[in-house]
Amino acid sequence: MLCYPDRRTALRATAAVAAGALTAACGTGGGGPSASRPAPAAPATPKAAVPAPAPAPAPRRFPGQPVEIAHGPRDHPKVALTFHGNGDPATGRAVLAEAEKAGARITVLAIGTWLDDHPDMARRILDGGHELGNHTHHHLAINALPETEAYAEITGCAQRLKRLTGSIGTWFRPSQTQNASPLVQKLAQRAGYPHVLSYDVDSLDFTSPGAAAVIRNVTGTIHGGSVVSLHFGYADTVDAMPPLLEELARRKLRAVTTTELLTP
Repeated sequence: MLCYPDRRTALRATAAVAAGALTAACGTGGGGPSASRPAPAAPATPKAAVPAPAPAPAPRRFPGQPVEIAHGPRDHPKVALTFHGNGDPATGRAVLAEAEKAGARITVLAIGTWLDDHPDMARRILDGGHELGNHTHHHLAINALPETEAYAEITGCAQRLKRLTGSIGTWFRPSQTQNASPLVQKLAQRAGYPHVLSYDVDSLDFTSPGAAAVIRNVTGTIHGGSVVSLHFGYADTVDAMPPLLEELARRKLRAVTTTELLTP
């Protein structure tokens, strides 16, 4: 009989319409299961890696210069202000700040135990454009020490510099003496320092003579090429820095790192 196929067709059509309505409702957020499903989270943007600081410069050999260097070329209008790195780091930061105000660059010879106590000072010195070197580990009278102990004093500070900066430092200066003995010169070379750094101008700032005396001690004997011995840790040194740098500028002498002093 013909009525049965027509009825089946009608039922199929009704089911198709209902299914279409349900699909439309879900697609427009009309309360179907998909409406409450959260959108996929956007992938997190990876944080940019912070580059590690570049290793500090390593020691270098200066052809034509002796093992122990006390000054640079006398015909160049440059001088090197070198500082023993020790004492209250606040005074050290003050010295650095005064140098930077005047556009000066200095060389700091750090004591190893001071670096242990104030490791942030190593990067502070380098980040300011200054130079960092080795002034033994405990600041003992190195010329009087037996060979093994003297070598340990040099390498102990070198190891700390290497750990903090990636380099053993640009210079080595012996402790409690202006001039290294032949043995200490040999030990410094064995440790990786082609030269020992001495000086030809002593500020005597470690005696706390007053800022005016520090300035007189320096300006009375300084010449082009001079290497000046100064110290962190003394208020007189901080107070002397601005007028000392002004006087150097008046004499057309530029304060540079020791490496710059010796570089043609």
